[in-house]
Amino acid sequence: MNLVWHPHALFIVLFLLFGLITVLVNSLTVRRFDQYPKTNCTPRVSVLVPARNEERNIEACVTSLQEQDYPDFEIIVLDDHSTDDTLSMLARLAGKDSHLQIIEGRPLPDGWLGKHWACHQLDRAATGELILFVDADTRHTPDMLLDSVSALLAERADLVTAFPREEVVTWGERLLVPVIGFGIFTFIPIRLVQRLRLAALSVTIGQFMLFRRTAYDAVGGYEAVRAKIVDDMVLGRRIISGGLEWRLLDGTRHVSCRMYQGFWEAVGGFSKSLFAVFDYRILPYFIGWLLVGTAFIEPAVSLVSRWVRTPLTSIPVEYSATSVVLSIVLWMIAYRRFKFPAYLVFYYPLSLALFIAVVIRSFFQTATGTATWKDRLLDRVAMRWL
Repeated sequence: MNLVWHPHALFIVLFLLFGLITVLVNSLTVRRFDQYPKTNCTPRVSVLVPARNEERNIEACVTSLQEQDYPDFEIIVLDDHSTDDTLSMLARLAGKDSHLQIIEGRPLPDGWLGKHWACHQLDRAATGELILFVDADTRHTPDMLLDSVSALLAERADLVTAFPREEVVTWGERLLVPVIGFGIFTFIPIRLVQRLRLAALSVTIGQFMLFRRTAYDAVGGYEAVRAKIVDDMVLGRRIISGGLEWRLLDGTRHVSCRMYQGFWEAVGGFSKSLFAVFDYRILPYFIGWLLVGTAFIEPAVSLVSRWVRTPLTSIPVEYSATSVVLSIVLWMIAYRRFKFPAYLVFYYPLSLALFIAVVIRSFFQTATGTATWKDRLLDRVAMRWL
């Protein structure tokens, strides 16, 4: 194999080797909640759940929270002007449990996004030393609170966020949703980000955010991110930039979630946030996704096209085969950690091609001001080249 004459192919292999090293290090260093000693110190926790039209999910979420094996906690759920049966279901659940408090949301003020305003109202009602934001479509094992608090105290963290076990039911979900977990584990050296305090590379997951109340208030809480689409990411970055301690852990044994129900719901959700993750920077956004698409899709296309005797690229077959093997190993390690079905690994070129289509859609929706979420039109934002 003559590396000198094929710099493009060599770059792809080196790019994939970097991803392999990253995913292996993350697999070895990112800890689960239950890998920490259980604490005897149990500060009061306020579990905060914003809910808008969540009749499909809210009962399972709240019931799992009510069953927590933790001595001192409250559950506060805010109904954000739901038009379905969310509020009536919550009222029925509240009658059975003194831990549960229901709040009806106030009208949305100018300059706020809907969920952010709901979370702000929730944090004003909270009485805990720790506050935990969870989404209404999450479900929790009975030891979730004790184990996550144990992790936060052992790490001396100010924010513990965790990736849940994402449930994927339809083929649309199976092809799109796992790409997020793969991307986190393959391209973000999580412990390095933590140690070097690289706020711009940090990932915070809004489905599970456990804050010390003092730290949350110190960075301004939801009031400071009232108009930010990726509120979770910005809150995490503010924690790091403020000299506080951020940790991303593995919550797959304690928290599960069906993020989206169906292909188009997943497309809409990702379209809302993908460009925002890059802070609306056009060149980094497209260059980054071009690199990812080239490294993972081109070798697979090269192999298949050569097999049908219609070569579409100039990559030598040895490089293509090496790249495809590296890709399969990368996706397999990430999917195993996130508990996705193993057979989905072999659909990775299709998954990534579909996801890149959503990447493009996210840009155009932002550029035209047509992005929506939960039946609300999102404000148009300023974009930058760099």
